[in-house]
Amino acid sequence: MRRRLLLIAVLSAMLLFCAGCGKASRTQSRTVTDMTGREIALNGDVTRVVALTAADCEILYAVGAGDALVGRGEYCDYPEAALSLPAVQSGAATNVEQIVALSPQVVFMDTMAQSVEQIAALEAAGIQVVVSEATDLEGVYESISVIGRVMNRESEAADVIAGMKQTFQQLSDKAAAFSDKPTVYFEISPLKAGLWTAGKGTFMDEAASLLGAQNVFGDVTGWAGISEEQVIQRNPGYIVTTDRYVGTGPMPEQEIAGRPGWEHLSAVKDGHILNLADDSLVRPGPRLADGVKQLYDFLYAGK
Repeated sequence: MRRRLLLIAVLSAMLLFCAGCGKASRTQSRTVTDMTGREIALNGDVTRVVALTAADCEILYAVGAGDALVGRGEYCDYPEAALSLPAVQSGAATNVEQIVALSPQVVFMDTMAQSVEQIAALEAAGIQVVVSEATDLEGVYESISVIGRVMNRESEAADVIAGMKQTFQQLSDKAAAFSDKPTVYFEISPLKAGLWTAGKGTFMDEAASLLGAQNVFGDVTGWAGISEEQVIQRNPGYIVTTDRYVGTGPMPEQEIAGRPGWEHLSAVKDGHILNLADDSLVRPGPRLADGVKQLYDFLYAGK
C-alpha cells in the first residue's frame, strides 16, 4: 500500500513538473522575423500590444489574442469589442507619444504611410515593432502566421488560414460550374477622391480570378489610379465599390449610376453595382473569406 501511494505521489509530481515545463516553453525567449525581414526578439508572452492597422487588429481577435490589445489605430473598427479600446493616430500621422503612453510590449503596423523614423522612435522607447506587408493572398496568410508566432497562437493562426483556404476552394469549385466569365471593376476610391482600383498582384484581383471572373484592370499593377475614360472604355459587367455612405447625398451605388457617361456601362444598365462597405474585401485579414463569399453571390446570384 505504501509503495502504491509513493508511486502515485511520484507520478503526480511528474505531471506537475511537465505542466510547468509546458508553461515555461510557452513563455521562453524567441525571435520572430516580420514581413520586412526584421528580427524581433521576444522574452516571454506578449500581453500588451497596440495594432495600428485595421487588418492586424482583426487578425489579433481572430487568433484569440484580442485581450492583449491595449490600443488601436483610429480606423480599427472591427470587431465591435475593438471600439472600446483607446484610439491612437496612425499612418503618416502616427503619434509615438500616444502609443508609448499605453505601455505596449509590441506595436503592429504595416509599411503603408508609416516611416522608419517612427519605428526607430518606438524601439528607442523599448517597444518592439512588427511590420506587415500583405498585398496578395499569400501575404495575408503570412501576416496571420507572423502575428500568431508573436502572440504564441501559432495553431490558432494555422486554423484561421486553413479556414480561409477552404472557403476559397469551395467558392472556386462552385464558380467553375458557370461557363461565363463576368467582368468586374473594383472601385476602392470614389470619383470625388480620385478613382483608384485593384490590379494584378492584389488580393482583390486574386479574388476575381478564383471566382472565374475577369478584373477589367487586371493589366495594371497593384493599387492604381485610373480615369473615368478607362472605366468606360473597358465596360465592366459588374462594379464593386467599397465607398461608405456618409449620411447625406446619394448612396455610393446611386452616385456611380448617375455619373455622366456611365449610363451606357453594362453594369449600370443591368443594375450590377455592389456596395461592399463592410471592408471585408479590402482588408488583408480573415474576413476576406466573407468578402469573397459576398462577391460570389453578387456575380452568380440567380444564375
